Amino acid sequence: MIERAERPYRNHLQSGDDLVTTYEAIRAGFVALALEKNRRATPYVAEARALQEAAFKAKTPADLLNINGIEAGLLTAAGLSDKSLVHLLPQDKAEAINGLIRNFLEPAGLKFVEELIFRFLLTRGDTLGGSMRNIGGVLAQRKLTRSIIATLTIAGIKYHWQHSKTRQWVAMSDEDSGIEFSLRGLNWLSEGKNRTLIYNLTPPVVKNNVDLCLFNLTPEELQATKYNSVQSYIALGELKGGIDPAGADEHWKTARTALERIRQAFSNLGYSPSTFFIGAAIEKKMANEIWSQLEVNLLSNAANLNDESQLASISRWLCML
Repeated sequence: MIERAERPYRNHLQSGDDLVTTYEAIRAGFVALALEKNRRATPYVAEARALQEAAFKAKTPADLLNINGIEAGLLTAAGLSDKSLVHLLPQDKAEAINGLIRNFLEPAGLKFVEELIFRFLLTRGDTLGGSMRNIGGVLAQRKLTRSIIATLTIAGIKYHWQHSKTRQWVAMSDEDSGIEFSLRGLNWLSEGKNRTLIYNLTPPVVKNNVDLCLFNLTPEELQATKYNSVQSYIALGELKGGIDPAGADEHWKTARTALERIRQAFSNLGYSPSTFFIGAAIEKKMANEIWSQLEVNLLSNAANLNDESQLASISRWLCML
């Protein structure tokens, strides 16, 4: 029989019911998504206004060709994404803009500027939609990161964090507001032992992306081993931030499969690191299944992302492993 001390989830869960996402949390989650979508849309709206002000100088659609500094805006209005532009020659771009003018702006008559802006925003809206597809995961990572940092801070534990773009490790400072927006990893000492947490990593032993990997090495040692040291993995977890109840079951099935793959890959090499699950949308049926896995020690820990006490508890567990 595993004692309570060996069941860390018992610090914040008494049954599967505790994992179920409440209506209030779902509502708050959708509001958070809407706010983030509006935040991300702000630059596009500003671009549209700038394009509109410049385009007002044109008396006819053809005059747009003579206005400096709006070619990128015209190409966007023509339906070309930023990624597609790197594959086009100058003559291809000119053809796209001429097609926009001939087929859409000239038929619009005196409202050609309005038509131009509508088409610009249509393309930008598609770009925004693409960036929003994994926004639940992004927001979840930010929330968990802030919880872990808070746990380390109140424990008086200094940390370093890795920038997601530069891959540089930065020492903690008194002003750490907003670092969760560009953080990929964290490093700290737990009872004198190095701990490094990396988000969205593909461990060689698993050969698939894992949302969170906790190691017992320094960042430099990790880089030297190229993540091949099986014994360096302390815990691996799946983080699902989607809040829509309609997709909750699919998120859990994906996470469950990933966790099974992780356990099997390490088991084949005679090792069994801890595994855990953190989810935003957890329905009754999946909550019971998660609880069952916890009770038979298949999962080491689990928490509902929207429950502050559960999030704080699993963050303390991770920091003290």
